[in-house]
Amino acid sequence: MPVVRHSQAVTHEMHGARFVSYATSRTGSKELCAWRGELPAGHRAPLHTVTREEIFHLLSGELLITLDGNTERITAGDTVIVNPGVLIGIENPTAETAVSWVTTSIGLEAELADGTRITTPPWAG
Repeated sequence: MPVVRHSQAVTHEMHGARFVSYATSRTGSKELCAWRGELPAGHRAPLHTVTREEIFHLLSGELLITLDGNTERITAGDTVIVNPGVLIGIENPTAETAVSWVTTSIGLEAELADGTRITTPPWAG
């Protein structure tokens, strides 16, 4: 039975955010990946789209999530379903780090609004 201990999680950083990877193909998952995301206070992630559905659950804090131009304020306990191809914006307007849990299919890719492609980041492989 694959068990990933907290001490075995791998931390990655990109665009000012932290991705703490638990479930990937490297840790024994066959179809899904999951990570803890940390967005610092006052930070805005770059606009992007993803190629696979993401389930984004906010564990603590508060965020502004924009999907295709529609913005919602979410708080701890809220879940956002991000469909492939939807333009996503994530902003932390508070003074504290927001922490989320994200699950998607292995092999997710992203494209930034400027056209830059992120081919399967390590936390989604």
